[in-house]
Amino acid sequence: MARYREAVCRLCRREGMELYLKGDRCFTEKCAIKRRGYPPGQHGQRRMKKHSDYGVQLREKQKARRIYGLLEKQFRNYFEKADRMKGKTGDNLLILLERRLDNVVYKLGFAVTRRESRQLVRHGHFLVKGRRVNIPSFLVRPGDVVELREKSRKIPSINDALDAVVRKGIPPWLELDREQFRGNVKTVPSRADITEPIQEQLIVELYSK
Repeated sequence: MARYREAVCRLCRREGMELYLKGDRCFTEKCAIKRRGYPPGQHGQRRMKKHSDYGVQLREKQKARRIYGLLEKQFRNYFEKADRMKGKTGDNLLILLERRLDNVVYKLGFAVTRRESRQLVRHGHFLVKGRRVNIPSFLVRPGDVVELREKSRKIPSINDALDAVVRKGIPPWLELDREQFRGNVKTVPSRADITEPIQEQLIVELYSK
């Protein structure tokens, strides 16, 4: 399947803000935004910063897509599903994205980036309600227990990520049992629980044209 394989720091520079795609590096002086706070490319420093309404909406959609690491077709499918659900389409969209298994693994602190959590899920390191799940897009539900397999509990990168989760914090709709390498989905996240810097109404306006 197609996947962005270039330097992810270029994505942060293109959006003009930190998307925290490289974990701890984003909190250091090596962060690309801190070092080169202008768009990538040969003419990045001379690029016009003014955008049309469409341009603003497009950038917001691209930013959301890059934060969650999705391709355009995947993201569009989530929007169409959110549009069919009751309630606000924008809120539904973000809630669906938050409920992805790779995002839950990331938010619980088993990985320092969503890209790393997606790889861990694909390699079958996690159980959901006792069953092995290797589909990153699997949508968790209230009451689901996400657990690291016994054989995977000595992986250094996972333990290092769990030790550092205190700085990031756990969302209120999730609960982590560090000793048992287990997380519990307490409830469906609300819009207030989602702290990603996304203006979802702009995405709705873009797709509604």
